[in-house]
Amino acid sequence: MKNQVQLITYVDRLSGGSLSDLKRMLEGPLAGVFGGVHLLPFFDPIDGADAGFDPIDHTSVDARLGSWEDVREISRLVSVMADVIVNHMSDASPQFLDYSRRGRESSFNGLFLTLDRVFPAGASEKDLLDIYRPRPGLPLRYTALANGEHRILWSTFTPQQVDIDVEHPTGRQYLESILDRLSTSGVKMVRLDAVGYAIKRAGTSCFMTPETFEFIERFAESARAHGMEVLVEVHSHYSKQIEIADRVDWVYDFALPPLLLHAFTFGTAEPLKQWIGIRPHNSLTVLDTHDGIGIVDIGADPADRDGRPGLVRPGELDRLVEAIHANSRGESRQATGAAASNLDLYQVNCTYYDALARHDLAYLLARAVQLFMPGIPQIYYVGLLAGGNDMALLAESGVGRDINRHRYAPGEAEAELTRPVVRELLALIRKRNECPAFTGSFRSEPCAGESLALHWTLGNDEARLSVDFRTLDYELSFSTDGVVQSVRFDVPQGAWSRGHADGTPVSTPVSSADDAMKPS
Repeated sequence: MKNQVQLITYVDRLSGGSLSDLKRMLEGPLAGVFGGVHLLPFFDPIDGADAGFDPIDHTSVDARLGSWEDVREISRLVSVMADVIVNHMSDASPQFLDYSRRGRESSFNGLFLTLDRVFPAGASEKDLLDIYRPRPGLPLRYTALANGEHRILWSTFTPQQVDIDVEHPTGRQYLESILDRLSTSGVKMVRLDAVGYAIKRAGTSCFMTPETFEFIERFAESARAHGMEVLVEVHSHYSKQIEIADRVDWVYDFALPPLLLHAFTFGTAEPLKQWIGIRPHNSLTVLDTHDGIGIVDIGADPADRDGRPGLVRPGELDRLVEAIHANSRGESRQATGAAASNLDLYQVNCTYYDALARHDLAYLLARAVQLFMPGIPQIYYVGLLAGGNDMALLAESGVGRDINRHRYAPGEAEAELTRPVVRELLALIRKRNECPAFTGSFRSEPCAGESLALHWTLGNDEARLSVDFRTLDYELSFSTDGVVQSVRFDVPQGAWSRGHADGTPVSTPVSSADDAMKPS
């Protein structure tokens, strides 16, 4: 993968509606900004129960977006990443409809995971309560097949998303067919969606078990045989990301987004610096994605009976969530938890710009830290445009994550690119792409508890960033062949106020390693 910033986007929500429209944007106003693009599910259909993550046909491009040739055209311009939705498929898929009509006589009978295949002797109440859940309720659906049979099927997410038996020969063949289709269409990297839930075992949490790691290793080998790198997507205790990173090409740094918000909220960089000291460098750094802002990624391990501590204290985590709600004027509260359907218990639904109270300088400093982290930065299309919460879309769909999935009308994105905060972000991205120092050596330098100092060097080339999270004072510079260019963001310098949900200031900000939770 190119060591350049990547874009994460839905094809139909940024560029006007099609793959060819997106290509024109990458060649036009976004020329030279991105070295790669993660195309969020563009399979048939893009508007099912879970915004494309419940494919009816994972090997077909939704005709409203274009064709596989359009995907190839984009891949000739930038590196393309696509999702492999490992855990499930739509109950409207041809495979499931055949299974429903013919039941045990269907050639797809083994494709769909039943309760008795995991619990052949039956499941006790304890067995079911031990299953790790990202959402309320059991991951099961009672299903009356069209042929009159009744089955209990695994359904980890929505009822329309039926889980695959990835260990059955038919399941393995299905996943292999997806890799074949993607590799022949110019895709160079695949993101394994929901892979943490793919392996179910009686007597376990059915989430990120040793067998899951073995499956990930096997799947990664198969993807590499097709000429594609592998990114694993798992929201979990930070130690899981470190463990996964040793087995695949790339993992997400999902701890970075909430840790940066914590730094701005509490006026300390200590938990962030502790994470920088242990985080895997084969990370894709993000501040926002199509999902919410992960909280479980810096909290105590919810699946561990011993309660392994997180990167921050539980009380601080609660206060951080309240600060996000306050900064977003209560909008994120309307989109999070039981307030909205399709909820994830471990995420706060809010745009990152609103999570920082739409403060341009704080937002740009957060992006600067992201771009300075070792790994490959990815920027979500709404974040690229410093987008605000879409309350109209939330009201229309009732889906919490839609608050951060705005549909830009034709010409709207181009207009947003002219805003000062967006222009400054684009210039910063270009500097990150062009500066040779980011291929060299990285270090986090010693500094005061409220500050962060990051430094890249390669020969005579350097990149430096220092941020004071209490005052928002900063220094940012790039040098090539000894010629130093200092950067000052040309945006309004409004006052930065850290506060709680009631608007009162933080009276005793955490500011020392003794006060912050140390990683175990």
